[in-house]
Amino acid sequence: MSNPASPQSALECDLLLTGGAVVTMDDERRVLEPGTVAVKGEAITAVGTPGEFDGYRARRTIDCSGKAVIPGFVDCHNHFFQTLGRGIGEGMPLLPWLSQFMWPYASHATTADVRAAAWLAAVEAVRTGTTFVLDNHYSPTDLDSVLAVVDAIADVGLRGVVARGVNGPMNDVARGQGLLETMYPYSASEELDITRDCLRARPPGSPVTVWPAPLIMTFVDQSLTLDCIALAREFGTHWHTHCSETRDDPEIFLDAYGVRPADWLYEEGVLDARTTLAHGIWFDDREIERLGEARVGIVYNPISNQYLASGSIRLQALQQAGAVVGLGTDGVACTGRQDMFETMKQAILLQRVSTLDPESCSSENALEMATVEGARMCGINAGALAPGKNADLAVVRLDRPHATPLNRTVATLTYAARSDDVQMTVIGGRIVYENGRCTLVDEEEIRSEAQRRCDDLVGRAGIGHLRTPWRGTA
Repeated sequence: MSNPASPQSALECDLLLTGGAVVTMDDERRVLEPGTVAVKGEAITAVGTPGEFDGYRARRTIDCSGKAVIPGFVDCHNHFFQTLGRGIGEGMPLLPWLSQFMWPYASHATTADVRAAAWLAAVEAVRTGTTFVLDNHYSPTDLDSVLAVVDAIADVGLRGVVARGVNGPMNDVARGQGLLETMYPYSASEELDITRDCLRARPPGSPVTVWPAPLIMTFVDQSLTLDCIALAREFGTHWHTHCSETRDDPEIFLDAYGVRPADWLYEEGVLDARTTLAHGIWFDDREIERLGEARVGIVYNPISNQYLASGSIRLQALQQAGAVVGLGTDGVACTGRQDMFETMKQAILLQRVSTLDPESCSSENALEMATVEGARMCGINAGALAPGKNADLAVVRLDRPHATPLNRTVATLTYAARSDDVQMTVIGGRIVYENGRCTLVDEEEIRSEAQRRCDDLVGRAGIGHLRTPWRGTA
């Protein structure tokens, strides 16, 4: 039993989850069938088999028979503000998707719009077993709007970070690719001042904090990217960016600056374990070696990579080099929904079809990326069920026809389970979702507000034509 030696008070807990399959993701990767997890306050205090908990007194005991108890998912890349655009930008490569859909949508979004979107996205996240999210917010990025997103996420009980997207003044590289001037409203100094104010308002250690995030490395001036990294170091936090997502990204960067993007970061001496790079599909061999050497975090977004036909990361090469790879659902405007179960399954299958190697990614590998590796990348004390870890976990039903018969719990979780199998989500020891209902907010009110805001935003942005009920095939 994993339980620190302690006096009788250690046998008292707030929650005792017992009788289910406990997938610990601890250092030994134990799967206890059946198992028990004890939670006191915000932390896990003990993990073991049911017989080892005789004498425990719990404020509430939860029978998890026919279910799995797993660490909460860590979603390492998302765009909550995009939630009002679900289902609109179908069938476009990334740059047209940005210029014809997402940039107009983003440039017309208001504080009220992004607050409504963040509430809805946070509700969807906790309903699907996600307990921490890295939300890359990039419009609008004034102080009030960023803090509105931060607070909406916290209202639902979700932990996370809002990586404030930084564009700075429009440069020749962005202009040459047809990006919109409206997405570049601030000078470099204004970007840094606003980001600093956000960090001061929601500093590291807050339930939801802020990171600097030069939005897309290819289109942000190099000097501003370096200033964002310096700001992250000033506050002792991480930083986030999109890097080498499309085949053209590194080539555009190379043409502009004479060096590939990851090579430039390495040569500037700014790569380390607090660097988090979204996508990272088109790194070459030398870049991968350097990223691994620095223990950089890479976010694998398999569904959006397929939706936008961007490609697939070189997962094995990155992991073997030493990079830390987590999973992201990405914004629902280019994925359809937030579902880390679907993301795990697609992470496996995309690797296999792109490498033609059935051993290129496994159920275990996918579950690690969705939990313990994602937590390591984001620098949080979560991702595993072990004493001292944050009590961030999910209870997942395994007693439905699509999960029967149960032969291997881990394989069932990654291939058969679905987001609506989540029965309970616990974050920091607090039950934030149970039996089809969020416990801290009114879901119906949030859904209604999101639909109203969406209808208004689509009209203001002039993208109503993208709502055509049926489009002919190419």
